[in-house]
Amino acid sequence: MRKNSGALAVLTRILTVVFLLSAGSLRAQDLDPRGYAVTPLGTNFLGIGFGRTWGDVSFDPSLPVTDVTARLGAVSLGYYRSLNFFGRSANVRVAFPYGWGHLEGILQGQFTTLDRYGLIDSRAQLTVNLLGAPAMTRPEFRQYRPKTNLFASFTVQIPDGNYHSDRLINIGNNRWAFKPEVAWTQALGKWTVEAYAGVWFFTTNTSYYPAGTSERSQDPLASFQAHVSYTFRPGLWAAFDATYYSGGLTSVNGIPKNDRQSASRAGLTLNVPIAANQAIKAQFARTTTIRVGGKFNVATLSYSYSWFDK
Repeated sequence: MRKNSGALAVLTRILTVVFLLSAGSLRAQDLDPRGYAVTPLGTNFLGIGFGRTWGDVSFDPSLPVTDVTARLGAVSLGYYRSLNFFGRSANVRVAFPYGWGHLEGILQGQFTTLDRYGLIDSRAQLTVNLLGAPAMTRPEFRQYRPKTNLFASFTVQIPDGNYHSDRLINIGNNRWAFKPEVAWTQALGKWTVEAYAGVWFFTTNTSYYPAGTSERSQDPLASFQAHVSYTFRPGLWAAFDATYYSGGLTSVNGIPKNDRQSASRAGLTLNVPIAANQAIKAQFARTTTIRVGGKFNVATLSYSYSWFDK
């Protein structure tokens, strides 16, 4: 029986949407408990993390595609440093990830797979505490007792990931992305409650498939996070995490696609100190509601090493 090349081409395009949604919306789905924390001046963190994502993909029932699954992985190297920002507690973070993905599915009896790997777009983030904590030295920080804090951050996603305009599917996005976000945290004894709200804004990929002759744009993508964590002892804490994101409709050459995103995810995080300046953090989360895209499970494991300036 001859292969149905037309069916395979359609499935390839469908899986392309899946890959783009998987890589893009998982960034919007970041679950980052204790991501907004006050640290003394001269604090440094160096970390490495591994993430694994797997699950089924949801489509419009009218599409002739079934049994689509995705398996994605990434490893990331990150660095954090606390700063004095005009007298306020602040920090800067950078992350350099490398990823790979495997997608497969059936369309009209035809089975195909797609694999990609390479550098993912890197990120840089500046965070400033607007209310609650000034910049503090280590002796001053020992007297600090967290209560209510209000933070603002600005994240830049840099288009330095692996991208080829003659490929329909890429690891990189070939565009800039920017995310302003505000975060409120409230310490209640050993409990900490957090709420974040942000929006991703995207520039246009002017070198889209085929061979850079098309343009791909994307509407803003709003994201929200909520976390409730409990500290058992210094450095040892656990959190319940939830996120919701919506928007991100894409267009190619001005023609919108039926891919507006709307989904939620929930998970658990455990942070365990293994030495005075080292810790391991494990997280598991799963999609709870989805409109279009992947109904994924996500597992991450990271190691961090911290030190102070002399």
